[in-house]
Amino acid sequence: MRSIVAASLLLLNASAFAQAQTAPFDMSGERPPGASVTPRLTSPTPPAAATAPVPVTPPVSVIPAPATSAAPVPPSIAVQPQPTAPAPQPAAMANTAAPPRPGDVRRFVVPFSKLGLGGEYDRRSWSVYLTPEQAAAKASFTFAYQNSIVVAPEASVLTVYLNSRPIGQQRVGSPDGSSAVTFEVPPGLLQPGANLVTFEADQRHRTDCSIQSTYELWSNIDPAGTYLSFAGRDAAQLSSADAIRAIGVDGAGKTEFDIVVPALEQPGTTKPLLRLAQGLSVLSSMPNQIFAFSTASLPAGGPGKLSVLVGTAAELRPLFPGLPPGAESAALAAFVTDPRSGSPVLLISGPSWQAVSSAIDTIVSPTDRSSDVRRDVLTTERWSAPNAPLVFSDTNIALSQLGVKTTEFSGRRLRTSFNIAVPADFYANAYGEAKVLLDAAYTDNVMPGSHIDIYVNDNIASTVPITTTSGGILRHLPIRVTMRHFKPGLNSMAIEAILMTKDDAACAPGATAGATPRFALFDTSELQIPDFARVGQRPNLAAMAGTAYPYGRATEPTPLFIDRIDADTLSAAATLLGQMAITAGHPIAVETVASPNTIGDRDAIFIGSISQMPTTALSQTNISTTSQASWRPVADTQPGVVDTGTAFEEWNSKVSGGVLHNRVTAFREWLSRNFDISRSSLQFIPGAEQIFTPANADTLLVAQGSSPAGAGAWTVVAAPSANDLREGLEVLTAQLNWPQISGHITTYSSKTGKIETVPVTRFDFVPSTPWSIANYRLIAANWLSTNILSYAFLLVVFVLLIGITTSSMLRKLGRSK
Repeated sequence: MRSIVAASLLLLNASAFAQAQTAPFDMSGERPPGASVTPRLTSPTPPAAATAPVPVTPPVSVIPAPATSAAPVPPSIAVQPQPTAPAPQPAAMANTAAPPRPGDVRRFVVPFSKLGLGGEYDRRSWSVYLTPEQAAAKASFTFAYQNSIVVAPEASVLTVYLNSRPIGQQRVGSPDGSSAVTFEVPPGLLQPGANLVTFEADQRHRTDCSIQSTYELWSNIDPAGTYLSFAGRDAAQLSSADAIRAIGVDGAGKTEFDIVVPALEQPGTTKPLLRLAQGLSVLSSMPNQIFAFSTASLPAGGPGKLSVLVGTAAELRPLFPGLPPGAESAALAAFVTDPRSGSPVLLISGPSWQAVSSAIDTIVSPTDRSSDVRRDVLTTERWSAPNAPLVFSDTNIALSQLGVKTTEFSGRRLRTSFNIAVPADFYANAYGEAKVLLDAAYTDNVMPGSHIDIYVNDNIASTVPITTTSGGILRHLPIRVTMRHFKPGLNSMAIEAILMTKDDAACAPGATAGATPRFALFDTSELQIPDFARVGQRPNLAAMAGTAYPYGRATEPTPLFIDRIDADTLSAAATLLGQMAITAGHPIAVETVASPNTIGDRDAIFIGSISQMPTTALSQTNISTTSQASWRPVADTQPGVVDTGTAFEEWNSKVSGGVLHNRVTAFREWLSRNFDISRSSLQFIPGAEQIFTPANADTLLVAQGSSPAGAGAWTVVAAPSANDLREGLEVLTAQLNWPQISGHITTYSSKTGKIETVPVTRFDFVPSTPWSIANYRLIAANWLSTNILSYAFLLVVFVLLIGITTSSMLRKLGRSK
């Protein structure tokens, strides 16, 4: 009898256990509570009307503010266990994710789609803007990473810094899958406003001691699994001054402004909407921003997104029934809560569009700056801290001011980078030389054959060999750096030390993880930029991408031609102007025009589909007018359609042209590689620009030329369709792609992902500084260095003149027989 009872109890327990296992897992208890209405940007109406809570139905989950949204870690990211707990196997860690704690608010912090730390030493810094509520909350920092299998975990570490203070260090040991690591943030470390985030990697190879093996070392940080987590409901609150700056990014490093305008297609709305887009762009200063206009309902909110509702009270009431009463009587700019999603919405309204424009000015006016006020820095801290100093003349800058830290290094290849900026009228790429005054030291283990290299925009600019065997201390060692790779706007420089020792040649077991420093780089090193020629050039897309030249310096509104006002075209225009506003440092005033005849010779921008582009604008930028009918992307499903340009290049590579042709081509390449002599430099005067026809594989084109009378710069941004225009500019304005815009024409292909440029062959000088002999001498030096035949001809002429003058003087003054 007892055995029957025991068996029955066992069966009952088993059934209960099975039922518990098959029951669905309920996460309803961990959903964040309802969000309250956020404060206004302005106070045109009584506070009660602006801050009245909007009811949210229980089934709808509330999404916190875009800049502080709580989002679960993707399933591919694992939670690293605490050191006291036994570590699980990598296979199990790959599919483990940490569920959010109730009430937590998360902020993604990586402003890139990919973040890789490579080599034996790498360091990346940028700033994250936090609200006062977030800075005061209890916080933790989580990052997910995966590293190369050849990284030695016993000698490699990842260190995370917040505001220059280390908050945690992790052994690099996740080669089989992504792993997540969480560090607690010390109380009081975070501050309202900008907070510096730094990742530092110190990595060593498992088995190899060669220089080449250092390129196999990498650790990739997953942006979707890297975030700050704040405890408490207060961290989701937004204040008027911090809401836009704290928008942040999503899990892919992007920032999106969704602007809903019921009266989008009305002509009078375009100018204030583009001003609003530029103001939002400058306030947030995020590197990968896109704008999306629509006329329908509000899109879903999320991390790195901000919804903006713009229109008169009568236009917005059907879309937003809970409109504050003050919008019917005065201009209103306030944050309200979407009753359907619970996400905050920036509401800009008023009784008329004139009042709406006034409300927009209350948001954008703090970002305005007069064109005659000179900037000292380019704003880059949201993706690369510190901000890059803008150099206009002879300047010495300590590397400590550029973010370089004193580093003692025990590896084989040390590389550290920093940023510097030059103005749009920089003209010293053919003769200018900067100097790096290097403070460093190396031990007697470093063998001859080691060297120190200087890179400018990833191009090697100088090399200094190490020849002594007894070690040494370098005090302000001058290293000449050619400025041929400098360009207007932001420039990235790097110092790389290649170190070889006898121990590395032997590579005994355990030698890859040496602990004794063999090289030291000191932050007292300096960068010396000399005086350089300053004169504007037209066309110059690199200057437009670097500092929004010439539109950022305009004292009057810039004419803007848009072929049609629809959601795609206006979104593309806002994305382009937003990026230009960041590089200019302020919003660019524009006025829409319907015809190029009303522009005259002013600087202007043309944006739209190629078929609707004025032929005058295409002719001035040397774009073939036949492309209006012929430029149509080839569908992948169309067989037998061959692109003419691609076929020509393929046949050109197949036809050798004989042995003599190959030798001449090889000789030209040798001259260009070793002496920077090309066919264009062997001309007395630059040749005329060639007519350009975009290939069918291209989906976006940016070209610049002169106005009909030559007094202004016309920039054409065109695509086969409005959708191609919008998608192409979203890619081209990304932080990694925007610096690639240069030359006379830049094209982008969505099929291949390539960005190609057509260099400038003939340009006009545009005076940008007061007249001075010193500046004109530098301009002449650079021009003659580029056109060497003209220089040689002038040299011969001057020699002949001197000879004739000397002969004449001797004939008159000398003693004759």
